[in-house]
Amino acid sequence: MDDNYQTYMNRVARMTLPEAYTSGVQHLKESSKFVLNPGKERKAVSFPGYTLITPPPGEEDSKNSAFYSKLQDYQQEILHLPMGSDFIIPVPRDSFHLTLADLIWENAYRDAAETNPDFEAQLQLCFSDIFQQYQKSAIADNPPRWQMLGLMLMPRAVAVCLVPENKDSYEQIVNFRRAIYQNPKLMALGIEQQYNFTAHITLGYFSEIPPDLNRDNFATTLSSLNQKWTEDLPTLTVHRAELRKFDDMTRFYRESDSPVLVFSN
Repeated sequence: MDDNYQTYMNRVARMTLPEAYTSGVQHLKESSKFVLNPGKERKAVSFPGYTLITPPPGEEDSKNSAFYSKLQDYQQEILHLPMGSDFIIPVPRDSFHLTLADLIWENAYRDAAETNPDFEAQLQLCFSDIFQQYQKSAIADNPPRWQMLGLMLMPRAVAVCLVPENKDSYEQIVNFRRAIYQNPKLMALGIEQQYNFTAHITLGYFSEIPPDLNRDNFATTLSSLNQKWTEDLPTLTVHRAELRKFDDMTRFYRESDSPVLVFSN
């Protein structure tokens, strides 16, 4: 289901072109993952599940501190735009991550956990096996490296999209995803591939879209930021892949017995 290397590179390159923003701003929608509480602040709603991600920044991933520091600078630039502060809900810095494989969430997760009391234990065991098998075929200390390409506008969020440093970095992740989604035991738990891979890190979600939003101006501003950032684009090294649980879109945590795949020490 995932693209080959060249198709991926061509597809994501189009996402950062001015015409992509011009088209994208016409389809913005309020994210349903946040609600306005009585204090007029946006609060994350319950949205539980499991995902496979790179560890968030800070103590959990100090090796990519320069990358995440630059990413936070970019997030602040967007939030300080005249139109950005009112309708973009920022992702907390300590929740920044690259999703390597979407697994199960919301109603599908609730149903699976309710009908199968051993669901979480079986999920952990599946990934322990998958990681062990993949580790045998992986090249030692050759972690995938991904570079930020530019802003990516989605209907309910704004993110930065990433491109692999080389073909090998791309194929490592795609082969890893294939090992996950083609695993019979994981499929029996109700986990299947629903999206092809688009490497990105979400910076913020849209709240209520202002009726007077100047969409053309917003598109032009995003394009200008992209041009500015191309002078110094940071690189993310994927040292680890971790099975993480989440209760909403602001915190992704690793349970003590959750398996980890190490691409490099």
